[in-house]
Amino acid sequence: MTAPADQTGPDELFALLYQELHRLAEIHLRQGGGDLTLGATTLLHEAYLNLADRTGADFPDRSHFLAYASRAMRRLVIDYSRRRRAVKHGGEYRITGADQADTLAAAGDTTDLERLGDALDALATVDAGLAQLVDLHFFAGFALGEIASMRGVSERTVQRDWRKARMLLFHVMNDAEA
Repeated sequence: MTAPADQTGPDELFALLYQELHRLAEIHLRQGGGDLTLGATTLLHEAYLNLADRTGADFPDRSHFLAYASRAMRRLVIDYSRRRRAVKHGGEYRITGADQADTLAAAGDTTDLERLGDALDALATVDAGLAQLVDLHFFAGFALGEIASMRGVSERTVQRDWRKARMLLFHVMNDAEA
């Protein structure tokens, strides 16, 4: 017997949405760049472990669960990328000559994905709904019409929120860069 949507726990949602979550993991890996050696199934299972460790997890609907899973996957990809880059560059400590400093400083800069992840975290503190929209549309690949349906609002409302989220992210990313 299936539990109602408002009483479905993370384990049940994970099982019901496994194929969709796997597709979501593949999208995150593609956006993470070609140098990642992480597989979609591994990313998905790591995200599940992250979710399983969260005590009292309650997801009122599918969109909240998918947004949380997308956020968990995004953070895992960013962390994996940071660790991989740190190992590749010899960890945190480097001995350089003056002529090499600029080259290594450029190589050590955070990637666009990391900057976007940090900006999304900042956006979530201001407006969690807008951050969830970005996770669902940009990272999870849902169309704005699908998100409107999930949220029970008009597509026009979601389009307006999407423009607002993009504008806020642009400002947060430019402020962080300055």
